[in-house]
Amino acid sequence: MTDLERGSGVLTAIGLMSGTSMDGIDVALIRSDGVAIAERGPFLTVPYSPAFRRRLADGLETAKEIVRRDERPGALADLEAELTALHAEAVASYSLQFDIAMDSIDLVGFHGQTVLHRPERGLTVQIGDGEVLAAELKTPVVCDMRAADMESGGEGAPLAPAYHGALAASIDRPGPVAFVNIGGISNVTLVGGDGTLHAFDTGPGNALIDQWVETKAGIPFDQGGAIASEGQVLRRLVEPYLQNEFFNDGSRRSLDRNDFLPPDPAAATLEDGARSLARLTAEAILKSVKPLKEAPKTWIVCGGGRCNRMIMSDLSDLVAPDGGTVLIAEEIGLNGDAIEAEAWAYLAIRSHYGLALSWPTTTGCRKPVTGGITALPGQKRATSR
Repeated sequence: MTDLERGSGVLTAIGLMSGTSMDGIDVALIRSDGVAIAERGPFLTVPYSPAFRRRLADGLETAKEIVRRDERPGALADLEAELTALHAEAVASYSLQFDIAMDSIDLVGFHGQTVLHRPERGLTVQIGDGEVLAAELKTPVVCDMRAADMESGGEGAPLAPAYHGALAASIDRPGPVAFVNIGGISNVTLVGGDGTLHAFDTGPGNALIDQWVETKAGIPFDQGGAIASEGQVLRRLVEPYLQNEFFNDGSRRSLDRNDFLPPDPAAATLEDGARSLARLTAEAILKSVKPLKEAPKTWIVCGGGRCNRMIMSDLSDLVAPDGGTVLIAEEIGLNGDAIEAEAWAYLAIRSHYGLALSWPTTTGCRKPVTGGITALPGQKRATSR
């Protein structure tokens, strides 16, 4: 990515992200020309209700039946409509809370909710209706940004590296720089000394821990790693995951939330299970990064996992022998919860200008690929890149 790619002017975009943790909608604002970041705006999370989270979880099971991207079996069509309405409400809340007039917004980057991701079949499904959202917001909505990458032989993920590259150019830290996003699934972007991007999923993030504590204790997540801090690492729980072919077959592929399943509830105490899965998250990141030619010197951690002190402690210990330093995003002036939503705003601008969203070194696509479908208010049929 070079300055020669720059678009023709600075645009203001809102980004909407509902990630694999399925805990709510993140809303952020970016002003950019598609390369440099002119401004990062305020951030808001609008949590899902427990009942809606359960319906989303049920939707993941239903989505296993999908064989074509446009299929919405069972209750998925109703779930998609509800999800879209919740995103419209989230933008309205954001606009009101921060006194941002919607007529000042050029674009909305809409991720939707991934319910199925099977790159080996060239299939990725994010529910969320861009046309309906554009009509509700009276603002152009850029959605469906993963499909074009898959059509070019890519994994469809991760797409945030384009934004990570822009962030790395704006900070003064020793390189190479690694951005680690620990959501339901963890992924990493390495920004090399020459700005080259390498990116891939690294394995389980918070999803297994969340599922474990919900099953064992009836709570949605391990706040700050408090439960894990009372347990011990059981190698018999960790090692089977690290032997998964994902880590050992030499290929890079993007993951679905259901690619790794939590241990049997009887396998450990609540505390030992949480501690072991936190260790797994850190070890999986390091195991995935080891084949890179350049060892990161600065590790910037974002996503919910940065709040789990056991994951962070383990990650710091593991990178120290290679001279790496682990920082949470806030230590360099970023908002670790906002980066994914900011990325989707940034990608919407790049899509608008026809700039690449992915590269062979980030998703495995055959050549740099732009993407996205732009839904215009009052226009029935969206336009695709």
